[in-house]
Amino acid sequence: MTELTELFSVPPLDQGLREPLRQALDGKAKPVGALGRIEDLALTLGLIQQTLRPTVTQPVLLVFAGDHGLTRSGVAAYPSGVTVAMVDTLLTGRASANAFAGVVGAEVQVIDAGVAADLSDRAGLIQAKVASGTKDASVEPAMTRDQAEAALLEGAAMARAAIDDGADVIALGEMGIGNSASAALLMHRLAPAPLADCVGQGAGHSPEGMARKQAVLARAAARSGATAPMEVLTQFGGFEIAMMAGALLGAAKAGVPVVVDGFIGSAAALLAIRLAPNARGYCIFAHASAEAGHRRMLQAVEAQPLLGLDMRLGEGTGALLAVPLLKAACALLSDVAELKDILEAAR
Repeated sequence: MTELTELFSVPPLDQGLREPLRQALDGKAKPVGALGRIEDLALTLGLIQQTLRPTVTQPVLLVFAGDHGLTRSGVAAYPSGVTVAMVDTLLTGRASANAFAGVVGAEVQVIDAGVAADLSDRAGLIQAKVASGTKDASVEPAMTRDQAEAALLEGAAMARAAIDDGADVIALGEMGIGNSASAALLMHRLAPAPLADCVGQGAGHSPEGMARKQAVLARAAARSGATAPMEVLTQFGGFEIAMMAGALLGAAKAGVPVVVDGFIGSAAALLAIRLAPNARGYCIFAHASAEAGHRRMLQAVEAQPLLGLDMRLGEGTGALLAVPLLKAACALLSDVAELKDILEAAR
């Protein structure tokens, strides 16, 4: 079995504790089902961690950064140099993801998956560059098959390293100018969905910019009819998206829950689930992004997000805001009194 085949062999979520977990939740000092989806979340965490008392004490956000050749054809409102500037902002602790991580008690790790600049001198940056950005997918494949495989395996290695250091939840984030365009193409082929339903504003476009983005992506889609997941990744993907998918698979194989962020993160999750369908059971989808197409993408993986805050920033910000809900779900199982004890005390 090759290393990649092994990564794709995610076991199905063991359902053996489903009934004991449901009984434990129903036996708490509250009406049955009164805490709604928090009870469902507690059950999911218990199944993933295979315990009646799941814990979330050391969440880690992995932010993968990469550049996209599609930006050369005008799919983004900002130049690719902004990717470098935002990586530096993340490393200095001044990005939105850093602020939210501080509030919810999460560690932030920033990974160079494929930034189109030499960042070897950046202190604190995890070096994992596959190449200096992808190719322009509107005229040629975004990456080679070897590069796609390397990115998936590197992402899995990052998740395993964080878990080996104590992480009990992996949250996924990204930074990369042009990555909403890549995510739209992945959704188009892997959901599947009409391309027009997949293309949104990204980091912000004028009407002229949106028309240009749609035209470039239509050319890219016409260039290749790929539908198989690895071929779709090779033709249209990004290195940071591939690494997020690999991290999801690596965490799932380790029995650790993965909190998926917005549109780009969900595209990575969609890719991971198409490569290894059992990975779906280990995913917790944080929020419904304001980015066009995200709700339809969530439907493609049968996901109901925890939050709806009209966010579309990325960086893992939505995933971080869902972490307190995971902690609350764990506390429901560990800290809430038993209903039978309350009733006995009332006699």
